[in-house]
Amino acid sequence: MEKRRTVPVKLDVDSDDAALLGDTVDEFLWTANEVTRHAFDGEYVTTSKTTLHHETYEDVRDETALHSNHVQAARNKAAEACKSVVAKWKQGKKASMPYFTSPHLVYDHRTATFHDEYVSLATVDGRIEADYVLPDKEPETPHVEYFFSDKYETTGAELHYTNGNWMLHIHCKTEVETDTSAQETTENGTVLGVDLGVNNLAVTSTGTFWKGDEFDHWRREYENRRGTLQECGTRWAHENIHSVGRKEEGRFKQTLHRISNELIAEARDHGCSVIAFEDLTDIRERTDASWGHKWAFNRLYEYVEYKALEYGIDVKRVNPKNTSRRCSHCGFTHPDNRDGESFECLKCGYENHADYNAAKNIGLRYLHRNQTGSGGGASVGIALNSGMLNANGGYEPPAESSAIAGVHAESPRL
Repeated sequence: MEKRRTVPVKLDVDSDDAALLGDTVDEFLWTANEVTRHAFDGEYVTTSKTTLHHETYEDVRDETALHSNHVQAARNKAAEACKSVVAKWKQGKKASMPYFTSPHLVYDHRTATFHDEYVSLATVDGRIEADYVLPDKEPETPHVEYFFSDKYETTGAELHYTNGNWMLHIHCKTEVETDTSAQETTENGTVLGVDLGVNNLAVTSTGTFWKGDEFDHWRREYENRRGTLQECGTRWAHENIHSVGRKEEGRFKQTLHRISNELIAEARDHGCSVIAFEDLTDIRERTDASWGHKWAFNRLYEYVEYKALEYGIDVKRVNPKNTSRRCSHCGFTHPDNRDGESFECLKCGYENHADYNAAKNIGLRYLHRNQTGSGGGASVGIALNSGMLNANGGYEPPAESSAIAGVHAESPRL
């Protein structure tokens, strides 16, 4: 099984080299936008990388000083963005032609050479060398664990210009044997449903809640700090706004890493082979979330997705339509079933926390979508904190207590 990691490394770049990198990034973005415009210049949007290569490569090479691999990387960026737009159109959603503005640049082994203390990067005017700015080489840092480890292979990187710094996000991979103990515990195909929201960042079908109080507290705290600094209007204040942003992102990433680890532990404890999230498309509109919340949801999904690979657990997304309005007990769907954080089915009278009910529905949505009958590795149920919910909404008590269980014991852990 392939295990991938990304390690962010700050680069020490002098003013001349920084100017070259800036010019290279500008031409990379121009190329991606030019290929995108070409893709949209017709009766149909072109999404094929091969077609776009044949139709744009020579012209772009004539217009820029980019390395051929940078041209190909920009074309790939454009093609993927165009595919995303076409996919949204097919779903009846609005989407416009993509336009790239974020300063970044994709590197592979032909455009970047990684050394122990520095990296050599191709630009529009030859190569530059930039030293790594690294923390102390403590054993637990990702730089030591992945980038400088003999166990990991460096596959490429993406250069970003953020808050006045050049950051190289280095991609590493290795081949690992799947955890056999994890395979043994997940062979039954049990699903863990996960609901995301504002008041509760994440809620699982096993009844575990990760509250959004701490996230909201620090988001407001950092917003107040930025507001105070903006009122000052001085150069010192402007520089400190960027510092506050870095601290905010670092704190939230640390929190989301912790939650992702706990989510995977929850899945393993219940022998789950799949963690099912709701599709994050349009989640801001559905949950009245802020941009910061949407960023957190995406990060959490990404962290869980790559960490779960190590344990042989799949991470999937399902259509969230009506998961907050549907009764996970009888299947009756109505807007009035939910009142804030309370859920009470108008048909069968089932009551519980609304987010917990939604988490179970997300697991059921995945189960219904993928169930193929008995055997063949088909999923068999949704993990609850005690027992399991089958595809028909029926409760199955834990095996060790099924002979004496007579109630649907599923109290969420707040």
